[in-house]
Amino acid sequence: MTTTSKSVEHTPSGTARLLPGAPVAEAVLAETAAAAARLRSRGITPSLATILVGDDDASAGYIAIKQRQAAALGFASPHVHLPATATQAELHRAIARFNTDPAVHGLLVQYPVPGHLDYDAALQTIDPDKDVDGMHPLNIGRLAVGLPGPLPCTPAGIEALLAYYEIPVAGREVVILGRGATLGRPLAMLLAQKRPTANAAVTVVHTGVPDWARYTRRADILVAAAGVPGIVQPEHVKPGGVVIGAGVRYDGRRLLPDVDEACAEVAGAITPRVGGVGPTTVAMLFRNAVRAAERASQ
Repeated sequence: MTTTSKSVEHTPSGTARLLPGAPVAEAVLAETAAAAARLRSRGITPSLATILVGDDDASAGYIAIKQRQAAALGFASPHVHLPATATQAELHRAIARFNTDPAVHGLLVQYPVPGHLDYDAALQTIDPDKDVDGMHPLNIGRLAVGLPGPLPCTPAGIEALLAYYEIPVAGREVVILGRGATLGRPLAMLLAQKRPTANAAVTVVHTGVPDWARYTRRADILVAAAGVPGIVQPEHVKPGGVVIGAGVRYDGRRLLPDVDEACAEVAGAITPRVGGVGPTTVAMLFRNAVRAAERASQ
């Protein structure tokens, strides 16, 4: 990310400085808006299409957020809403419609889908070049070998957050607690790449490692991505280290993060309980979409 970083917000004396995600997202979206404007000046309207299956209120809310953001950026946002009874074939047909539409540059199927549908099978039918989530197997392969393509959004958001706050990553020890396909594993590949905002020594541990805290206590940068509420306690953090809370679960509407708030008393810098990595994820969706539009127009 090329945007100049801003000063870091500080918590009260004796606690870590905060690393909120909103300013990072705003910077990414400003760059994206400028890129979208350049495309529109050439007669190309960038587009992010969405597919929702069923009537889950939370999923509908996430779609609405993306549509509002699309409007603010000058994107088109075509949408298909399938009933909860939709078949796998109907979902694949909706995906195929957007795959073959040259006016659509990015596409996502809102997760989760009803239980009788296979989300992974649907993901594999998306045109990899339109996969704004960056999770198609081909795009994970591109990431693994360093080829250009859409990046998984939350990992890319974490790299952008670290860069925005000018936290040194190159040559530092990064420990990721969590090996999930959407976060832990792709983030490890991303931060190990040879790039000024990456190039780290990356270790991935998980709850299947009995002494995982032995690794987290030595981390210059600890990324909690286990999805286990409160798993990271102050005694698991290197004094003065950077803690990125990326794993969460929900109890109804209540957010349950991996990182206990008391870790702020040990860490040098930490993402807030609410508004840390999350705001950057949607911004990365639109960055992937505008870059897909740029590639398609070359």
